[in-house]
Amino acid sequence: MKIRLDISYLGTEYCGWQVQPDKPTVQKFMQNACERAFSAKCEVTGCSRTDSGVHARSFICTCEYDGGNNIPFDRIPIALNLHLPPDIRVRSACEASADFHPRYSAVGKEYEYIFCDSPYHDPFMYGRVTFTPSLDEKKMNLSAARIVGKHDFACFMASGSKITDTVRTVYDCRVRREGNLVILTVSADGFLYNMVRIIAGTLMQCGRGALTEADIDRIIRSGDRKNAGQTLMPCGLYLNKVFYNEGKENENETE
Repeated sequence: MKIRLDISYLGTEYCGWQVQPDKPTVQKFMQNACERAFSAKCEVTGCSRTDSGVHARSFICTCEYDGGNNIPFDRIPIALNLHLPPDIRVRSACEASADFHPRYSAVGKEYEYIFCDSPYHDPFMYGRVTFTPSLDEKKMNLSAARIVGKHDFACFMASGSKITDTVRTVYDCRVRREGNLVILTVSADGFLYNMVRIIAGTLMQCGRGALTEADIDRIIRSGDRKNAGQTLMPCGLYLNKVFYNEGKENENETE
């Protein structure tokens, strides 16, 4: 049996998705929950290796097992959620085809990075946003538009990454304000390591007036990580959607 799961989680208390020895990870909790619910040894595979502290609104994973309990698909979320901590929730479940892989079958992803532009740190947003005051979201949005397209994005890749093909196609990159929240949304056919967090750090400089739209063009052309902004904290990053060919839902690296 191969089951496709759509889950959400708040990553604050976890060392990312992927199982690590003696550390709390989302994959470990999902694996334990699946094995308890289905009474079988399970293999749980995720669509991405999100970093420590990164959140996900819609994260796709599969659970594969032989024998064990057969649970109706509409009851699987309830059964799994009984065995999961409250900051990890299964949203839906369905049968997956034999050739479906949550990572390699994906054709794109959408992330959000959330800033809180407030004169004080809202304690209820702690661990879920990056606090920074005085952002001009209009300047950020104009600069974000320069990132859209097929480019060599080496400048937005973490130093030391072993990836050699740094060309990606960004379908959408925009910034909007909702009250005190300034939200960056970016979708692409694949992401380099820390790419969204570096884009967010660069656009933050635009929002503060330290960089302009023209600087974005210059930074991308340079291909030099040193010319881009800082890598922002993971707490503001959310995996928003994973796209597959079924309706538009390749990943080349992780965020």
